[in-house]
Amino acid sequence: MSDSTYPPAPSSSATPVLSVGPLVLPAPGRAVDLQLRVSAPVTGDDLPVILLSHGHGHSNNLSSLNGYAPLANFWAAHGFVVIQPTHLGSKSLSQVLDPDTPDAPLYWRSRATDMKLILDQLDAIEAAVPQLLGRLDPTRVAVAGHSMGGHTASLLLGARLTDPYDGTEVDLAESRIKAGVLLASPGRGGDALTETVAKNYPFFLTTDFSTMTTPTLVVVGDKDASPHLTVRGSEWHADPYYLAPGPKSLLTLFDAEHGLGGISGYDAAETTDESPERLGTVQHLTLAYLRTTLFPGDSAWAKARNQLSASLNPLGRVEHK
Repeated sequence: MSDSTYPPAPSSSATPVLSVGPLVLPAPGRAVDLQLRVSAPVTGDDLPVILLSHGHGHSNNLSSLNGYAPLANFWAAHGFVVIQPTHLGSKSLSQVLDPDTPDAPLYWRSRATDMKLILDQLDAIEAAVPQLLGRLDPTRVAVAGHSMGGHTASLLLGARLTDPYDGTEVDLAESRIKAGVLLASPGRGGDALTETVAKNYPFFLTTDFSTMTTPTLVVVGDKDASPHLTVRGSEWHADPYYLAPGPKSLLTLFDAEHGLGGISGYDAAETTDESPERLGTVQHLTLAYLRTTLFPGDSAWAKARNQLSASLNPLGRVEHK
């Protein structure tokens, strides 16, 4: 690859992908059982796992197990098993859920417990997909999330908050998760929030990243102002990097908005900054980060960073701590 080109051209090492869904996990106490999609390379063993948490968008299916194909397919084609649940806040469930269901409409707590249920039931998921049987490596697990899914991932990675209804500290950290990727994730609460968010979604008020110790890559767009959520502009989305202890990395994408080039779906109308090059940058750098973090000694992350910085027209920059 020429040093002047980024992202790299499609790789001949990509493997065809097997995608199965919906699979249904029994979930006693949940309003409905948990539906999920599993995507995996058709070959390979000892495959690491990525739990992918969707956002809370307006579309019917991007925010569900059927969304985020540009990420899920790419990661699976390069050696990961990607598991995508449909969280209770998905619009695809709006016809079957009572709007007065506890924690509606964002279901911040149940989103995290969905992921824990998946980890508890990895054996059952393997059994439900015979082509996967015996091929997962449950010791190498990452979580990734976009937007509201980033909030979910943050909690699993160690961030905490105060339950606005009973005043207790909420600790949903998951020790089985070894790495994270936060994509356009919410930042701190307090005076950073709009009045509407502070009033209607008070759980955002007390987000504390100081306990988020798991290695994490935070991905932000420098044009992602999110005025419906924050008064601080695009820098708000970088809070999980600046306010959490290391090791952390920050990828800032130039001219990127909330869709980060199109991660939530192919040719999705709600992507306001669609760019195959920007999307490719997210795909390659997140893959490289997860490879190196889950497989110490793998040089993918260092190579990807060097390629990005050496390109003639860099699409972003990477920082570390």
